[in-house]
Amino acid sequence: MRRLVVVQLLPALEAGGVERSTLEIAAALVAAGHASHVVSAGGRLVASLEAAGSQHHALAIGAKSLATPFRIPALRRLLRDLSPDIVHARSRLPAWLALGALRGLRPRPAFVTTVHGLNSPGAYSAAMTRGDAVVCVSDTVRRHVLEHWPGAASRLVVIPRGIDPGQFPRRTRPDSEAAAAIRAELGLAPTTDLLLMPGRGTRLKGHGHALRLLADLRAQGRDVALWLLGAAQPGREAYLDELRAEAAALGVADRLRVSPPRGDVVRAYAGADLVLQLSGQPEAFGRTVLEALAVGVPVLGWDHGGVGETLRAVWPAGLVAHGDATALHARAAALLDDPPPLPASLPYPLSAMQTATRDLYARLAG
Repeated sequence: MRRLVVVQLLPALEAGGVERSTLEIAAALVAAGHASHVVSAGGRLVASLEAAGSQHHALAIGAKSLATPFRIPALRRLLRDLSPDIVHARSRLPAWLALGALRGLRPRPAFVTTVHGLNSPGAYSAAMTRGDAVVCVSDTVRRHVLEHWPGAASRLVVIPRGIDPGQFPRRTRPDSEAAAAIRAELGLAPTTDLLLMPGRGTRLKGHGHALRLLADLRAQGRDVALWLLGAAQPGREAYLDELRAEAAALGVADRLRVSPPRGDVVRAYAGADLVLQLSGQPEAFGRTVLEALAVGVPVLGWDHGGVGETLRAVWPAGLVAHGDATALHARAAALLDDPPPLPASLPYPLSAMQTATRDLYARLAG
């Protein structure tokens, strides 16, 4: 395969699944001898990206402001200088800017989009369906795109996200060392059952469901606490105040722990007794489901979207009908007391996602 030049576009490089996929594909490109470039407004992950051999170009292509469309000429100049084979947009506003920047550019690179979420129907989201190839991160996303943008059917490619088994090694259960360390860090008794809910501090993640589940389990007389890992983020203070107020109203404020994202998420999984995935809106893919199960921790999630798709494929014992609080409480209690055996191996390796993406780039580049 000849050396390709690939430019990925996204709003910023702070945290999240889109950012993580960007870094994973960038690393795979560099490892295969290709040139990897990423355009974003920057963020804490830039150092990791560049340390792995990619080049970052700072340009605010994801800011929702009146000034953003005026950055199309700057993006066009950058693309003209880089002469990429592939331009890959991973978010809606960057995709619109890319479409403008590619207009009149010769030779024209192949344009790829990845639909990372279940985008709201409408003209704004339609940019994500205008790639020469439109990558869907799960069958759930593919069905969503087909329902709302059927004209893109011939260009859809399903490439599920994946995890690196080496980064999420199976831990012994119970992992007494991790459990003791995490409880000491959180100020909990060694015998406390710990519910872990990883994710950003946004209402979409369903933190309210987790709080009500905590209150139900406490009412049952269980010594249990809830850890919202990753919810404490800049700009989310008002939402976190709402969550703490709800916890106080439910009488479980002293059992709630909230913290920022952390690097040693494997240790966090290993120290927990049950991982929750209770997003009110369907997720595009259940990556945290795979991570937790790989480490050896039971997962409880709503049966919809990508989380439902993933759990049905690998561990249906963790599924509960969406919104059924009674069933959620019963299943949580059962999984805390006596979880069924976890899968010995999991599908969706990261290497498969990386290889499929590189192959797609090569095909589009001829």
